[in-house]
Amino acid sequence: MKLQKRNLVKLFVFLILITGLFACRNSNNKLTDQTQQRPNILFIMSDDHAMNAISSYGNSVNQTPNIDRIADEGIRFNQSFCTNAICGPSRAVLLTGKYSHVNGHINNSVSFDGAQQTFPKLMQQNNYQTAMIGKWHLRSEPTGFDYWNILPGQGSYYNPDFIEMGEKKNFEGYVTDLITEFTINWLDNRDTSKPFCLLMHHKAPHRTWMPSLNHINTFDSTDIPIPATFFDDFRKICRHIIFLSYVSIQIV
Repeated sequence: MKLQKRNLVKLFVFLILITGLFACRNSNNKLTDQTQQRPNILFIMSDDHAMNAISSYGNSVNQTPNIDRIADEGIRFNQSFCTNAICGPSRAVLLTGKYSHVNGHINNSVSFDGAQQTFPKLMQQNNYQTAMIGKWHLRSEPTGFDYWNILPGQGSYYNPDFIEMGEKKNFEGYVTDLITEFTINWLDNRDTSKPFCLLMHHKAPHRTWMPSLNHINTFDSTDIPIPATFFDDFRKICRHIIFLSYVSIQIV
């Protein structure tokens, strides 16, 4: 139990760092009126978004000026690692602060146990408004959120279905635009007397990598070079790895 609480505390601190909002204390170690305002937390996730596809990390082909601005004005992690690289399990780790074998969500075929402790529930207990908008992909309804509006499963890029507080609805448009629109609407209509913790989970750029119709021809005139390692043949390397693994098993 102590380990679980410690993991959740670490996760909570990490989310606050992302916002770039810190509470300050005056010289008498007492909170001033200004710093009594607790930080709002907006967590933005883009699905399967490789570091090499973000220009602030040095990519010269794909330009991401809005993401770069967040990096320039906040904190960019150069040495960060995920606990589980699979979609659903990584989300479960984010919510619980626990390893996959502890939170029970070990792959995409199981349902997330929403009865367990999560950081949105802790935020609720501390008078935060909580919301989850976008891709959920945990095979269960969200818990710990005052409002949620999620894509069923992987979701669709065009004219997607959403499940809003248990009710399935269809919307015309592109999924990234819709998630952004729903997020802004929630922010505009929230209870401003309370701080908020909002999770905004985009489907893009998860395959099948379908852009908005407005951007379908964006790269038509762009010459995107093929990586130097694109045609590398790893079959011999794989055979060596298999052979070495077999030898290791025999030795053991």
